[in-house]
Amino acid sequence: MQHAITERQGASVLSLGGEIDLSNSPQARKLILAEIKAGNTLAIDLSGVSYIDSSGIASLVEGYQKAKSGGSRFGLVAVSEPAMKVLKLARLDQVFPLFASVDDFLV
Repeated sequence: MQHAITERQGASVLSLGGEIDLSNSPQARKLILAEIKAGNTLAIDLSGVSYIDSSGIASLVEGYQKAKSGGSRFGLVAVSEPAMKVLKLARLDQVFPLFASVDDFLV
């Protein structure tokens, strides 16, 4: 899994890439929760994700729940086709705030 964190217009953008599976989802979880704990608005860019399993999805769900309960803004942006298939299969495409791009999230 590759990752990068950038800042755009006061929001943290966490870009994830490659495979998010049991071996590296704890790292993704740590990155997500650290941004939320800092009180940051968080956009997670999934455009580079080639595979995500249930442990990766669980990290996203936990982040979304923490952000929501803490009053932070959270969204998934530019979700890749493989990741979207998993979200749709779990019907989480109806739960997560989804955005076509970081710009759409920032509006």
